[in-house]
Amino acid sequence: MSKIKALLSLTRPANLVTAIADVLAGMAIAGYFQDPSPLPAPVGWLCLATVGLYGGGVVFNDVFDAELDAVERPERPIPSGVISKGTAAGLGSLLLAVGIGASFLVNQTAGLLAIGIAVASVVYDRFGKHHNLLGPLNMGLCRGLNLLLGVSILADQVLPWVWIGLVPIIYIAAITMISRGEVHGGSPVTLRAAGLLYALVIGCVAALAQRREQLGTALPFLLLFGYYIFPPLWRAVREPVGHNIGMAVRAGVLSVIVMNAAWVAAFASFPLAMLVFCLLPLSRLLAKVFAVT
Repeated sequence: MSKIKALLSLTRPANLVTAIADVLAGMAIAGYFQDPSPLPAPVGWLCLATVGLYGGGVVFNDVFDAELDAVERPERPIPSGVISKGTAAGLGSLLLAVGIGASFLVNQTAGLLAIGIAVASVVYDRFGKHHNLLGPLNMGLCRGLNLLLGVSILADQVLPWVWIGLVPIIYIAAITMISRGEVHGGSPVTLRAAGLLYALVIGCVAALAQRREQLGTALPFLLLFGYYIFPPLWRAVREPVGHNIGMAVRAGVLSVIVMNAAWVAAFASFPLAMLVFCLLPLSRLLAKVFAVT
């Protein structure tokens, strides 16, 4: 593995695309795209911010997991010796700084949310992942705040919509619960509980779309969302071995894009939702080259 590819792999490029979809969905929720001529600069800054914040967070995940990965995943960049822990920590710090700086260029609310995301991600990497209950909630909080980062493009919309961050918290918490069995296998009970949380998330998005009289627009994306996440999860329930659980986690992470397309369909328009949905092929392509989990 070349050094450049190893550095890129630390950032999980396929996942970075899903983070961009988060902030685009948040912008739609805030009503930013309803403006006849929305300014492109804040959109660009927040997309750069989420790439930095998410990338920095997952880099530090590998920094803190270096000793464990040396046993379970020795092919990864740090345990394989291609990238040193110091270099990785420097990259993670730089990415988080870029994320926070880009957010403050939009407004102070976005900057403060970016600081919250950075803190929550490092806390998860160092402490949260080791707790069965707090770990999934901590990981979910990072995504919930990321959605609100998109909402913060209109700072006065954050408080009215702050509660909507609970939906990605529930969804990502479910994926994190599943991922606990990715190496050694998992529990069918945990996998079924995650499936119920998936259904709850779909129900929440559908209810909000109906409330906004946009259910017909959002429904195709919600159906696709279910199609992408439930079959891999069911295979893992029937045979909860590491490979099947890994595939369920991969499907859950990449399908964040489809959930975000449903948000955009519910709050903006079908064409904009299709633009977000088109990020899925890019994410899947990157997932063939770089690790997702």
